[in-house]
Amino acid sequence: MFMQLYSTNDKNHIVSLEEAVFRGLPPDNGLYLPTEIPTLSNSFLLKLHENSMQQIAIEVCKALFQGCIPDADIQKIVENSITFEAPLVNLHDNIYALELFHGPTLAFKDFGARFMAQLMAYFLEKSAKEIHIIVATSGDTGGAVANGFYKTKGVKITILYPAGKVSELQEKQLTTLGENITALEIDGTFDDCQKLVKTAFLDNEVTDRINLSSANSINIARLIPQMFYYFNTVARLQKTGLPTVFSVPSGNFGNLCAGMIAMKMGLPVAHFVASVNANDTFVRFLQSDSFAAKPSVQTISNAMDVGNPSNFARIYELFGKDINALRTKVSGYSFGDSATRDTVREIYENDHYIMDPHGAVGYLGLIEYSKTDDLPFNGVILHTAHPAKFIDTYDEDIKVKIDLPMALSELIDKKKVAIKMPNVYADFKAYLFN
Repeated sequence: MFMQLYSTNDKNHIVSLEEAVFRGLPPDNGLYLPTEIPTLSNSFLLKLHENSMQQIAIEVCKALFQGCIPDADIQKIVENSITFEAPLVNLHDNIYALELFHGPTLAFKDFGARFMAQLMAYFLEKSAKEIHIIVATSGDTGGAVANGFYKTKGVKITILYPAGKVSELQEKQLTTLGENITALEIDGTFDDCQKLVKTAFLDNEVTDRINLSSANSINIARLIPQMFYYFNTVARLQKTGLPTVFSVPSGNFGNLCAGMIAMKMGLPVAHFVASVNANDTFVRFLQSDSFAAKPSVQTISNAMDVGNPSNFARIYELFGKDINALRTKVSGYSFGDSATRDTVREIYENDHYIMDPHGAVGYLGLIEYSKTDDLPFNGVILHTAHPAKFIDTYDEDIKVKIDLPMALSELIDKKKVAIKMPNVYADFKAYLFN
């Protein structure tokens, strides 16, 4: 039986992988999840350390897709998208930084965007149709999607980002490519951008005329490749014999959700830490059993400035909507900019390592969690973006230690090209019809 997916709002709404990837969002405003999450064999899991990330990725996809994509094509998709490593750096004791920024746009979103582009290209080649991908970004998603889909035949990309709320280099990454990439600079927050995208998907007048898809983490194709580095990390730590705790800097919660799906497939994960900035909706939920979204606030860890995280619906569903079951596997902590800056300084002085603001929030969350667990474990912080992307947030003595990668330095003199737009759906709809 081929892979099928259902909507978190209606378990009777069942679609194929291809439809879920291209639709992005179900018509009932839910999110797609697999009807069945297969468990990988114990023999494979016990020998994870014998496999490369690509080999692991192929086996994960084969199990998940259940034959809907031939094995040879799965191998091609993986080999064309997962072309870079995720180094695991030991900071001190059993605490590690998982560097997820060695892709072309220097952020973990490269894993999802490149895999998704290859998967869509595979389906598009068979169907010969054209699609318009609309994506909201709070920072790194836009650049990764732009790079992943740049000049892809049959794909038009529109990226919505909040004016003045992404770093200058992040903005250059998503506004300087041209070709099939268009950037909309929205007068509002990331949540406003995300709402415009979701509203378009629920507008029948739009979807009847345009083949829309999304590259946000609302699209299941973004989450699948993010599982790969969770498996790969456990593989590299397997011989230590210690359980693994992942601290995940979280905004829209796609990264955390991917780790949870990996766990459901059999990956041994002792615990997850949802580390957030002042946008603490999920942390408040864990404390109160009440999900109350609030307007996002701007912080120095801007990719996490999300007041209404979309993937909450998936996470809650994965645990049977049982708050107590969720609490056994996930803890959540929130930190402000002052603590984040102090932690960047502390890690630099003590470990001679420069961590970006998002990773610093992850470090804080892991340390906070360690106070509640007396047993030894390997603590892994997902270091999601290259420090150079946030160079203006560092003290001068740290700034000078950061080498600006060529992928960023070549952007400095490029001209930003973006369409300024108010946070008004009618204006966005008119753009889509233009």
